[in-house]
Amino acid sequence: MIVSGSASQALAAALARELEEPLAAVEYDRFPDGELLAAVPGVAETEPDRAVIVASTVSSDAHLEVLQLQDAVREAGVAEVVTVLPYMGYGRQDAAFEPGHPVSARAVARAISTGTDRILTVNPHETAVCEFFEPAATAVDAAGRLAEPLPDDLADPVFLAPDAGAVELAETARDSYSAGETDYFEKTRHSGTEVEVSPSDVDVAGRDVVVVDDIIATGSTMSEAVAVLEDRDVGRVFVTCVHPLLARNAVTKLSRAGVEAIYGTDTLERGVETVSVAPTLAQYL
Repeated sequence: MIVSGSASQALAAALARELEEPLAAVEYDRFPDGELLAAVPGVAETEPDRAVIVASTVSSDAHLEVLQLQDAVREAGVAEVVTVLPYMGYGRQDAAFEPGHPVSARAVARAISTGTDRILTVNPHETAVCEFFEPAATAVDAAGRLAEPLPDDLADPVFLAPDAGAVELAETARDSYSAGETDYFEKTRHSGTEVEVSPSDVDVAGRDVVVVDDIIATGSTMSEAVAVLEDRDVGRVFVTCVHPLLARNAVTKLSRAGVEAIYGTDTLERGVETVSVAPTLAQYL
């Protein structure tokens, strides 16, 4: 049985279809005092052997939902609980950056681990966060899905990563598209406030560029990078990412910078999801 968190309903439904497993009826409610209730009515009657909870933890409430859904299916007698975090919130807070700070990724991982037998998460920003779970989470790589929504007629495409450390992501997207080359942006700091961003090596004049990243949050750095491309007579610019967080005015920033289209997967439901990670998750389930 597939059990959906409120932030992952489309992906949970897609995964249920992919696996040909039933999609549970889930109810989300909030009491007058603000407390949440996520319930799975009828699960005891269906007696599933396994419950797969699919829930992106995009907020503090979403984290609590996961714990409640885990407990609800356990209470109903489900033997195996698998927790899928398409997007792991707090995943970038993977260290104590100042004295007295928590390792927030570890704190939420410990909480989620108490109610599950197995954890999967899609393209965590740092795979090391998987070790915070007990048992360790499995990092599912959905980068191969990023090329699917791209136009078929890209002109001599270049797949650009935001930095050297993310080149593998761009290479995976390029390989899936079966054409083009890869490069990455170099950041040169000239002062405390002035940072120059440019492609490290490749000539982009007249060529279509696909900027590939795992997460787009505010879009600030990426829009600056796209502006540099425009100065170099680039063809069209597309942005594709696994997790389209797109906080605040990120879409506006990228559009004003000259981005033709923004593509993302359905790990987050933000209105730009054009490809599903359900087939990739199904392979692990």
